[in-house]
Amino acid sequence: MAQTNVSIRMDADLKKKFDAFCSDMGMTMTTAFNIFAKKVVREYRIPFEIGGERPNHETLEAMEEVRRMKEDLSEGKTYTDVDEMIRELLA
Repeated sequence: MAQTNVSIRMDADLKKKFDAFCSDMGMTMTTAFNIFAKKVVREYRIPFEIGGERPNHETLEAMEEVRRMKEDLSEGKTYTDVDEMIRELLA
């Protein structure tokens, strides 16, 4: 099978830590990336969960308010003048 090179960028400290991990596991970073790529292709998915921090309570409430406003356009206040809206927001 023909070989090709892949170039990626990562934080230098992360690279150092990842290289040390791979060494502890008895493999190179190239081997680790190949294992990852083979698993992704075989399963046709990222083989681990990717997520972020959950929004806080205030953000969740704001998201719910926007959802309600999109469903019922009579909810919330509308503006025809941007200057009026900014004045009210800053008041």
